[in-house]
Amino acid sequence: MFVAPRYLVPAGLIILTIATAIYPLTRGALWLLIPLTVVALWDFFQTRHSLRRNYPLVARVRWIMEELRPFAQAYVVESDLEGRPFSHQARALVYARAKGDLDSHPMGTELDVYSDEYEWLSHSVLPNDQAPKEWRVAVGSEGARPYQSSLLNISAMSFGSLSARAIEALNYGAQQGSFAHNTGEGSISRYHRAHGGDLIWEIGSGYFGCRAVDGGFDSQRFADNAQDDQVKMIEIKLSQGAKPGHGGVLPGKKVTPEIAEARGIPVGEDCLSPAAHSAFSTPIEMLEWIASLREMSGGKPVGIKLCVGQPHEVFAITKAMLNTGITPDFITVDGAEGGTGAAPLEFSNSVGMPLREGLIFVRNALVGTDLKDRVKIAASGKIHSGAQMAKAFALGADWCNAARPFMFALGCVQSMECHTGNCPSGVATQKAWRQKGLIVDDKGPRVARFHDQTIHSLREIVVAMGLETPWDIGAHDMRERLNGAKSKAVDAIYEFAKPGQLLSDPDSLKIAQHWNVASAESFRRVS
Repeated sequence: MFVAPRYLVPAGLIILTIATAIYPLTRGALWLLIPLTVVALWDFFQTRHSLRRNYPLVARVRWIMEELRPFAQAYVVESDLEGRPFSHQARALVYARAKGDLDSHPMGTELDVYSDEYEWLSHSVLPNDQAPKEWRVAVGSEGARPYQSSLLNISAMSFGSLSARAIEALNYGAQQGSFAHNTGEGSISRYHRAHGGDLIWEIGSGYFGCRAVDGGFDSQRFADNAQDDQVKMIEIKLSQGAKPGHGGVLPGKKVTPEIAEARGIPVGEDCLSPAAHSAFSTPIEMLEWIASLREMSGGKPVGIKLCVGQPHEVFAITKAMLNTGITPDFITVDGAEGGTGAAPLEFSNSVGMPLREGLIFVRNALVGTDLKDRVKIAASGKIHSGAQMAKAFALGADWCNAARPFMFALGCVQSMECHTGNCPSGVATQKAWRQKGLIVDDKGPRVARFHDQTIHSLREIVVAMGLETPWDIGAHDMRERLNGAKSKAVDAIYEFAKPGQLLSDPDSLKIAQHWNVASAESFRRVS
């Protein structure tokens, strides 16, 4: 006679428990059998999970395997070149540099050099050993308080998304290594101030740190924070690569006193971050607001950050620059491959332009309108090595930002638990006991070492290419494979505008279709 599986485990456990209780020699096993029987009966009678109801106790193995799957995948299944978002090889490189270990690789590349996974930079038979030991980039050179930026800075990560100790360690590393730490849109917390490292204050649509009671922009609060000597630049976040065009709500239960203090919001109340800014609605209004922020900050550099979406909107901003004479000091291009603590899967997988195309597009907009000398470009999107930095410079970047690689330097193991609050390394969690393992005095120097070794790697590549600076790397110096038998220089694959070409002869460019429907008066297309 057929007996449904859902009866077998509970009945078997009950019989086994009774039998064990009867025979004195086996009673020691009751400590295990009684809990298992209780769990099996609970599964049998509950009505929420059909799998557990049909297969009491046994179905829980599935949940256990689901929990263990990311770790088994990372440590057992994947090869060195596999693993996403960052491969084991990429993470190992960051760990080695952060710890000061040997970062050499034996036996040659593991990449298939005849597949599209391989691209390369062209070296010279005459390396330039006399290249400068260090470079800095002047941002906001036309303003009253320009900033001499490192070529690699910490990208935007908020307190609340990252733990207090992680933020403190990042700022400690920035202070030691003389580079900048972006606050993320969660504003400036006490942990950002703990070690005095240079800050880039990011302002999102929630206006945290300069938020009025009604959720709008408060100019006096802005001035109070922006004039702080630790704040070196201000970045207006229009969108981010991981979830472009997506707002959010910070639930009240997550608004702790420390987070409320940093963001300037009430403790325990839900807080809305709209998808769009309320301080402006047109490109011209945005630039006028940028000018006012620059003035209120005492002349500090002010820029914008965006993941390129509708191409004509970038041109609308550049046309507004031409019309008003107002320019941001920098534009941070965030690629769609960028990360965040939590984002809708559809946005991460299907919305936004990747860094390479976005960087080239913004570069074309500025070079094609003769504005590149006034506006610097920062590149952000899975940049973790000197080689990736060099490739970004080849496409038009003036400096690079990194987020997750600096998390790896803190000890992140890519457990993919950022959104749950259960980060095992104490980096992306607000739970005090999980943060105990992250020792600021140890992790801060690791952050600085990773930065210094990556900049050193960039210099070695510049030297090998026979160049003087990273800004001398051109698109013609970088080649991509089209197939196993053919490769081309990047400027023969993508369109690169010549200086002033959008002004003198826009129709000679393929991007003219976007230029022709852009207006300085609106972010909408015009006919």
